[in-house]
This record gives sequence, structure tokens and C-alpha cells, in this order.
Amino acid sequence: MAFNNKRSTNNSTAQQEKKYCHFCVNNVNDIDYKNVNLLRRFISSYSKIVSRKRSGVCSFHQRKLANAIKRARIMALLPFVTK
Repeated sequence: MAFNNKRSTNNSTAQQEKKYCHFCVNNVNDIDYKNVNLLRRFISSYSKIVSRKRSGVCSFHQRKLANAIKRARIMALLPFVTK
């Protein structure tokens, strides 16, 4: 019985680059909901909030970022959905 093990084989051949938190590196304490250009970096093309794994933001700042994006949506600075 032969099993097809489809686990990622790239881990041994190519090391992935470590992602660092954008806010920790730049020493940002507060994430302002009015800074739309910064918040757009962390929204996908479907206007969804990008996950920590993909963006590289630490858990502390991811929670602050999600709240800022939600506030910006309520204030109509960011869209809830794309057209």
C-alpha cells in the first residue's frame, strides 16, 4: 500500500525568511484608524483582514490592527466589501 504524502517538502531545501512585526520594528505604539494608507497594507484584495501568519504582525499588534480596521470601516474610511 503506497501512500501519497503531500506534506511540504520545501522546508528542507529552502529556508523561509523570518517575518518581523512591522509595528515592533518601527516602534509604533498606537495604530490609528485614520491612517488609511497603513491599514490598506493589511487588507486583502477582497477587503478581508490579513492573518498574522501572512502579514507577519505579532499577536498584540494584530488585535490592535483588527480593531483599527473595524473602526475605519464604521467611519467609512475603508470599504466593508469590494465593488
